[in-house]
Amino acid sequence: MILPHLPAPALTELGRTGGGPGTLALLVRDQDTRRLLMLRALLEAAEAAPASTCPAVARERLAQDWALLEAAEAAQAAETLSTRATATAGRPRAAGVGEQAEATDSGEPHDAADDRGRYEAADDASRSASADESAPREPHGTRLPRPTGEHRIPAARAALLHPLLGPWAQRCLRGLGPAHAPADAAERERHRRELVADLAHFSAVAAAVAARSGVPYEVRLTPHAGQLVLPSLGALHTDAPHLDLVHRAGRLTFRAPGAADVVVRVQDTVGAWSASRHWTSAYALPGLVADDAPLPLDDLDPYRTVHGGPHYYGLSGPVTLDDGERKRWLQAWSGTADALRLGGEQRLAETRALLRCLVPLAVPPGASAGGRSTGGCSATRREAFGAVLSSTPPSATGFAATLVHELHHAKLTVLTEVVTLHHSDGRARYFAPWRPDPRPYDGLLQGAYSHLALADYFQRRALTGTDPVHREDAWAQYARYHEQVGAALPALVGSDQLTEAGRQFVDALVGHHQRLAEQPAPRAHTFRAREYVRAARRLWAQRHGLDVRHPRD
Repeated sequence: MILPHLPAPALTELGRTGGGPGTLALLVRDQDTRRLLMLRALLEAAEAAPASTCPAVARERLAQDWALLEAAEAAQAAETLSTRATATAGRPRAAGVGEQAEATDSGEPHDAADDRGRYEAADDASRSASADESAPREPHGTRLPRPTGEHRIPAARAALLHPLLGPWAQRCLRGLGPAHAPADAAERERHRRELVADLAHFSAVAAAVAARSGVPYEVRLTPHAGQLVLPSLGALHTDAPHLDLVHRAGRLTFRAPGAADVVVRVQDTVGAWSASRHWTSAYALPGLVADDAPLPLDDLDPYRTVHGGPHYYGLSGPVTLDDGERKRWLQAWSGTADALRLGGEQRLAETRALLRCLVPLAVPPGASAGGRSTGGCSATRREAFGAVLSSTPPSATGFAATLVHELHHAKLTVLTEVVTLHHSDGRARYFAPWRPDPRPYDGLLQGAYSHLALADYFQRRALTGTDPVHREDAWAQYARYHEQVGAALPALVGSDQLTEAGRQFVDALVGHHQRLAEQPAPRAHTFRAREYVRAARRLWAQRHGLDVRHPRD
């Protein structure tokens, strides 16, 4: 694992669908570190690949891009030190006061009950000075950009740690692997061209990070499929085979043979402005709460969905938003913080800590009526921690529930990378009331965890709500999710493939399910939820003819 051992209290916190600021920051730091190390692994894989797979010119380009990132990191470090020096100049300071202030929150996890009402506390351990020797280093001693777990991270680092860099890096690493080298000569050449085009995206990433760091440069970039995307800045639509880009003091100038220059001015957080009709600025929603940085709504990144990957259950494809769709996103987003808070401060806190970008998806067929969305789809991706993919939210309440659901998939995904919870095989044989198909043990655990978080969320809404209609709807939602989780628990608990950590996690999950049951929904809602699960179980058995008595592994 990347970070130190996960403390037992943190594992229990997460099992209860909670997580204090230290626990959440630990998950974020782990993923940031993995993403940076993945970039270094990609560079080394390219250096080791044969010329037939990765041409020398592509390797040289990667090395130059890495050097530009190092220059950007040096500029960020210098700016940070200058800002701190200015802020502390002339301030009376007792010996040790500054050091004590930076160590106020060690990042150690707390019990979830103790954290309510103070989830906005910062993880100061993750904000230590850039000279911290615990930051990861690549094998040859070159310092990697230091990851962070703050709610507000510098725009340049946000571009480097963008969740969608993960899918791009994974695709490139697969392309560099010997297992993906075709035997046919024509296929090898096509594979090589695709890999070179994918690797060229790193030049755009480095250019965006360096521009946000204020580093002047002149680079040559290669558009792909008619556009050049600079993460966090925007996209230039062009037919040119290559572009020269000059950056000086926040001003980007794109030059292509036989075409007029396109001038773009970098904005402080997300986006860049240009008078050219060929430029599309990256778009962001306002911060979830007043002090948060804008949240990217990324409909430009070419790696925002799987390229040629498997079709995911019920998931639609990516979409580029028009002004009307952006307005609908903004309307739903503007009420999401309040909707999350109604389900407990924990839900708002974890969203602020974990969510880094939203990726809009097309509304699935049949999920709209009268020009308005009546349903939708959403997802997270293992390699894109911090991103939530979603179709246009029909309402703030619905979107808050989507975030609770998807971020718990993200939390559990990170946890399974940090610790081993079970050794179950991947056979799909378990009944899950929320899916028509048999699920593997890991899929059952993922579904039960996210549905338990939804049960917790809607119970809190029901208990604190004042509107009778909304309260009854919350009780109905709670009853269904709670009953669904209850139907999955025997299989989860009964597995003899759980590790010690997995047993602790599942026990915490069961305990939280039991605590929620101490404040049950009205009988009518509970009855309907039980009948729903029974009907789902009967239909599942008829379709698959499998034993639904929760077989042991």
